[in-house]
Amino acid sequence: MDRIRIRGGKGLQGEVTIGGAKNAALPLLAATLLTREPCRLENLPDVQDVQTFCHLLGRFGVRIEQAEGRVAAVEAADLTGQQASYDLVRTMRASVLVLGPLLARSGRAVVSLPGGCAIGARPINLHLEGLRALGVSVSLRQGYVYATANGLRGADIFLDPMTVTGTENLMMAASLARGKTRIHNAAREPEVVQLADVLNSMGARVSGAGTDAIEVEGKKELGPFQERIIPDRIEAATYLVAGAITGGDVTLRGVCPAHLSAVTERLRAAGTKVSEGEDFLRVQGKRPICPMELRTAPYPGFPTDVQAQMMALMVLAEGTSVITETVFENRFLHAAELRRMGADISIQGNVAVVRGVSKLCGAEVMATDLRASACLVLAGLAAREETTINRVYHLDRGYERMEKKLSALGAEIERLR
Repeated sequence: MDRIRIRGGKGLQGEVTIGGAKNAALPLLAATLLTREPCRLENLPDVQDVQTFCHLLGRFGVRIEQAEGRVAAVEAADLTGQQASYDLVRTMRASVLVLGPLLARSGRAVVSLPGGCAIGARPINLHLEGLRALGVSVSLRQGYVYATANGLRGADIFLDPMTVTGTENLMMAASLARGKTRIHNAAREPEVVQLADVLNSMGARVSGAGTDAIEVEGKKELGPFQERIIPDRIEAATYLVAGAITGGDVTLRGVCPAHLSAVTERLRAAGTKVSEGEDFLRVQGKRPICPMELRTAPYPGFPTDVQAQMMALMVLAEGTSVITETVFENRFLHAAELRRMGADISIQGNVAVVRGVSKLCGAEVMATDLRASACLVLAGLAAREETTINRVYHLDRGYERMEKKLSALGAEIERLR
């Protein structure tokens, strides 16, 4: 497996362009299953999860032609299969997003129970309960979901707890259902809003996206769409923390500052200077780093996908910080690896107490999931001496050529194959 080696201690300087959001690209790729017409996606990120999802769509007979400039033409004119097998689904939880569109379009789907990062149980029971309310017959056998439907019908669905992929899956299924579907306690993430915009452009009638109550009026058939994928707010947050933790001066281009307000507010609380324009953010790291309390929450709260990166920053704060993780029950695995670098972190249930230290020392560490990988890269950038990060295949699932982007900012970083 590839490893990443970092010689830290350098303040990052320069500009970095943020790519398209992985978590927006995947549901939009799934939405192409809802129509026979050709669709066009722009700003498609070149990350492993997107490549895996494209392979999965190819198993259904979907034609995907990728051109230069991160553009893809996708056509699902004739579906030749309705089964998402374990060999692809095991690596990525978001693969379950094909379930709703396949049922809505063809009335049948066989999807392996999904895998992905080991950060918590994340069951798909809410997806299945919602689909049952729409008229789907569901059974679980030998690790697969077998689902059939003789036409979907609108329903009232309450999601407890809130689920992003569940909201997206049910929105897509409801877009071809008879009547109206109301999704209560719906996710409010920007990626959900973009999917709603796309479904509307295809001919469905979706209202309330961006609130916790979404209404979908289905149509008998949907048309094509053309969409530019929104910037990746998690990638952007990671580079913001990279500038802050190294005491650097980094400008992010091609971002949506409004999507990052919870992150920039906490960075400012840590003493970091953050300025913004219409499509850019500039971060200037300062010492000392101020300790804080941080609590993850569904959007528009502080994103769980940035908790690990902020923990790396808080390790170097002057004082004690408290981080409470409310979204996933097993998302502090990176703390043990940070301790190998000299961090002082204690875990009690879903609360991490981080006592700031004056410095981190390079070490050999192991990535446990996607965002933990980014956390360890950030710690390595700030540490003295050399850090080697193992199992960085996690990183490639959600970051496009991270080592090259950081190198362009002055980091001494290389991939060892």
